[in-house]
Amino acid sequence: MSTKTKQKLPKWFNGELYEEGDAVRNPYSGEEIELTAVELSMYDFCMGATFVYEMQGLNADPKILKDLRKGLDWFRKNNPKAYMVLLD
Repeated sequence: MSTKTKQKLPKWFNGELYEEGDAVRNPYSGEEIELTAVELSMYDFCMGATFVYEMQGLNADPKILKDLRKGLDWFRKNNPKAYMVLLD
């Protein structure tokens, strides 16, 4: 059994859990990587938190940045290659 089948989202995660994974392309490098459903859920959560944080700037709720950092840490641990391709 691979580690990817054992992946779980942390208790603090409050995003949507997808049923299927998909390929995601880095918009800057064009590199593409396949993500599991759990990884894709966390990736979208991180991207959404990034968007909200950037739009709200100094007025952003500090919890958004805290959750974003936790999401990035989760990715570094669970799929370092995808982290390097998509989020680094």
